[in-house]
Amino acid sequence: MKDNGVLSFCHPTVTDTKSLADRIEDVLPQTQCTKCGYAGCRPYAEAIAAGEAEINQCPPGGAEGIVRLSAVTGRKVIPLNPVHGFERPRAVAFIDEALCIGCTLCIQACPVDAILGAAKQMHTIIPELCTGCDLCVTPCPVDCIVMYPVTETTGWDAWSQADADAARCRHDFRNARLKREREENDARLAAKAQAKMAAVERLSPENAAEEAEKERKRAIIAAAMERARLRAEAAKADKDQE
Repeated sequence: MKDNGVLSFCHPTVTDTKSLADRIEDVLPQTQCTKCGYAGCRPYAEAIAAGEAEINQCPPGGAEGIVRLSAVTGRKVIPLNPVHGFERPRAVAFIDEALCIGCTLCIQACPVDAILGAAKQMHTIIPELCTGCDLCVTPCPVDCIVMYPVTETTGWDAWSQADADAARCRHDFRNARLKREREENDARLAAKAQAKMAAVERLSPENAAEEAEKERKRAIIAAAMERARLRAEAAKADKDQE
């Protein structure tokens, strides 16, 4: 597999102590499918650690996954909750390229960057990277994505720890990339707003109407700059908590 920055990003950092949420996350399958009712494996792990979720909400992990979570948390082994789905063979997404319109909605939905393509261009799945989360199916406006079972076994019998570790790396790398792109975009918008403000300040109104228009533009730009400042502060706070 080519690095593309993912492998270097995902070299594990050895720590002497791990939180309960960390240890729970370590035994989740990392499909990031959200079937547990949470936005991904990490939020689910944190919910279990906080006592807000049961250990039987992960269909991809199945019965073996519940046993693993029981060993970490000390909770009793219970059956998989059917509300969240059933233990099934591992599936891989397939795109009917003849129907694909290149809308990129599937790319945006994929939590592990397992889809190649660009706007208005044909998309395709990288099978060895697909976790079978099926999050790409619903957003597709032309129903060109289907899930094909690729194993006869289910749960952890159809998925390995190496698969989980690799999927986790790609998911974390993708999140970091998206966060960086948002921050870079915010910085560009802030610079553009500052340039516009400077241009407004250089105006020399000749009458009350022009003065009022200058003030209106100044207020709009100032509000935009304040929103950008608040987003930057929120991003910094999130980073400090990591």
